[in-house]
Amino acid sequence: MRAASINFRDIKIIRGTYARKPVLPVVILSDGAGDVIAVGEKVKRFSEDDRVMPIYMSGWHDGGISERHSGWKGLGGDTDGTATELAVFHEEDVAAIPNSLSYEEAACIPCAGVTAWHALISSGRIKAGDDVLILGSGGVSIFGLQIALMNGARVLAISSNDKKLEKLRELGASITINYKNTPDWDQQILLETGNTGVDHVLEVVGESTMERSIHATAIQGNISVVGDLSGALSQLGTSKRGIRLSEIVVGSRMMMEQLLRAITLHSKKPVIDRIFPFVELRDALSYLERGVHVGKVVIKFD
Repeated sequence: MRAASINFRDIKIIRGTYARKPVLPVVILSDGAGDVIAVGEKVKRFSEDDRVMPIYMSGWHDGGISERHSGWKGLGGDTDGTATELAVFHEEDVAAIPNSLSYEEAACIPCAGVTAWHALISSGRIKAGDDVLILGSGGVSIFGLQIALMNGARVLAISSNDKKLEKLRELGASITINYKNTPDWDQQILLETGNTGVDHVLEVVGESTMERSIHATAIQGNISVVGDLSGALSQLGTSKRGIRLSEIVVGSRMMMEQLLRAITLHSKKPVIDRIFPFVELRDALSYLERGVHVGKVVIKFD
C-alpha cells in the first residue's frame, strides 16, 4: 500500500454505530492504492510493479445492485481493509491506476468517487443541461460536482460555511446557498430553477434534509440516497410527483473503470483536502470527524 483515504463510514465502524456490523477483528479503511509486489501463478490481469487500487466491494465486478449476493464483501468492515502496509486481493478485485493520478489521488476513488458515479451516471443517468444539487463538501459531494460538470450539468450546492461555498464555486458550482443563513434553502433552490426544481439530488445527509431535498426536486426527478442515514426516509410527495428515490451502495469495478476513463479524458483530479502520514491515522480520523474538510482526507505510507 502506498496511500489510503478515509470516509465517515470508517468512523462509524470504529464508534460501533455503522448499520452493518463489522466482522471483528478487522483492519479498517476501504480505499487505497499501491504497487503489486507479487502475483499468484494463475494471475493474468496484472504483473509485479503494476500500480493498482482495490474496489470497495470485493466480488462486485459488473451488473446492478439487484444482483448483489453474499460473496460481496466491503473492505474495512466485512473483510480487512487498507490501513495496512501489505494487503492481498483477488486479481478481479483491483483496477489499474491511470498514469495521470498519483497514489494519493487514486486512493480517493474507490468509495466516494464510485458512489457519486453510481448515483449520477449508472443510476441517475444525468445529461447535459440537467440541474444537480449537492449537499455539503465531503468526498462524495465533491466527486458529484466534478462528475456533473463533466457531463454538462449545472451544479447547485448548499453548505453552512461561506469559505466552503467559495471553494465549491471555484470548483464550478453555479449557485451556492448557505443553509444557516437561508434555512428554507429548498425554496431558494426552487427560485433559482424557475420554480421547477432540480433534476437530481445527491442526498448524503438523511432524515434532517430529506423533506427539503424532495421539495427542491423537479417532477419525475431523482434523489440518490447515499450512506448510512440517520433515520427513516420520508416519502412525502415522492409518488404524487413521480420522484424516484434510489439507495446507492458504492458500486462495481465496471463503474470504477468508467469513472477512471472519464477522469482521464477530462484531465480531472480528485480534490484532496489534507494528507496525513500513516502514523497519524488517529489524527486524520479526528480531522475528518470535525467536518472542516473540502474533499478527501488521505493517508500516505512511508
